[in-house]
Amino acid sequence: MAEHKFLTIGQIEVLHFDNTPGSRARAARRACARLRRLGVLGGLTRTVGGTSGGSGGLIHYVDEVGDRLLRRDSERRTRRPFREPTERFLNHQLGIADAHVALVQADHARQLELLRCDIEPTAWRDYVGIGGARLTLKPDLYAETACPPGSEYVDAAFIEIDKGTESIPTLIKKCREYENYRRQGIEQERSDGAFPIVVWSITAESEAKAERRRIALREAIARDRGLPDDLFQVIASEQLIDTMQKGTSL
Repeated sequence: MAEHKFLTIGQIEVLHFDNTPGSRARAARRACARLRRLGVLGGLTRTVGGTSGGSGGLIHYVDEVGDRLLRRDSERRTRRPFREPTERFLNHQLGIADAHVALVQADHARQLELLRCDIEPTAWRDYVGIGGARLTLKPDLYAETACPPGSEYVDAAFIEIDKGTESIPTLIKKCREYENYRRQGIEQERSDGAFPIVVWSITAESEAKAERRRIALREAIARDRGLPDDLFQVIASEQLIDTMQKGTSL
């Protein structure tokens, strides 16, 4: 819960109750209701769409008691005060959770084997840039998969979630950050010379707008001579599993 910051009941159900006998939905609702009563979790009532939806709009976060429990197992001593998230931030966090849930569901269905899935900030990469500047690459997720399950060959991907709120030039700037990091060779040293592909999962308030943005980003990447085309995959959110199944590392 703390890792994702915000989760719907449906997302919690998949991530934590998938192996629960009987109705996992009922078990998830009961557990979350009890944790809310204890102050471990809090709830926001929002209208939630997409695969985040179907949960009555109740979105969970770590509340005061839960934060106290987390501090017990960490070096952090002060409480993180809860701040009402903006709609933009909340939608982005739920989009990250949707991608994680999709990968977990694909693993359970044996469509692929999910070997690793890091969420921000665990997925971030620190490195030293030109002139000794300390930089941080900030993907939303980092995933390692094997397809078919049990395969010795591992694919890796940095995954970016775009909900239609950033300009195409902003996305291209992020693409250049990935290329700059790739040129450092740090990731390749960790993974037998392979570099993860960068997957842009793009959605928007309408599918027409989302498709226009996907086309615009692909064209902008192709025009930029400093960006290798094969480093990036620009997809709709529902294409994530198919993309991972096809293999992703360069």
